[in-house]
Amino acid sequence: MKQKKPKYKQIIDAAVIVIAENGYHQAQVSKIAKQAGVADGTIYLYFKNKEDILVSLFQEKMGVFIEKIEDEIRSVETAAEKLFTLIETHFSLLAEDHHLAIVTQLELRQSNKELRLRINEVLKGYFNVVDKIITAGKETGEFREALDHRLARQMIFGTIDETVTTWVMNDQKYDLTKQAKQVHDLFVYGFTKS
Repeated sequence: MKQKKPKYKQIIDAAVIVIAENGYHQAQVSKIAKQAGVADGTIYLYFKNKEDILVSLFQEKMGVFIEKIEDEIRSVETAAEKLFTLIETHFSLLAEDHHLAIVTQLELRQSNKELRLRINEVLKGYFNVVDKIITAGKETGEFREALDHRLARQMIFGTIDETVTTWVMNDQKYDLTKQAKQVHDLFVYGFTKS
C-alpha cells in the first residue's frame, strides 16, 4: 500500500538524485528528505533505513524498467528484433535518466553481500524477459538449438550492463542508444566475417 502513495514515489525519486550526486555512503536520510520536500521522520513511515530505500528504489525503478521493455517487445515479431528492442530500450531508459544510470551502474555495486542478494532477487524479472527472448529464438530456429541458455542470458545482460557502465564512467560523453545496433549485431552475428 505504501508504494501507491505519492510521497513514496517522491522519496524514491529524491533518493535517486541524492545517491547519484553524493554516493550511497554519503547520502544521508536527511538529504533525501530535503530533496523530497518531506520531514526526516516521514522517510521512516515508508522505509526502515537507508538500505531499505536503496533496495526499494531498485525494485521500483526496475519494475518500471521491465514494464517498458515488455511493452516495447510486445509489438515486435522475431526474437532477434525483440533482442534489439530490449537492448535499445535498456540503453535509452538509462540515457534519459543519468542519475538512475549512476545509481544502477555504480552505487548498487558497492553494497554488502546481503544487500547484493536482495538486489539480485529484483533482477530475476529482467532475466525472465531475456529468457523468453532466448526461448522464442530457439523455438523459431533463429537461435541455435544448442545455445546454452544460462550462458546466453549472462552474456546478454553482462554486455548490456558493461556497455552502460563504460558510458557512465566516461561521463556520458557519447550517445548510449546508438550503441544498441552494434551490441545487437555482436550477439546475432558474432565475430564471423560473413
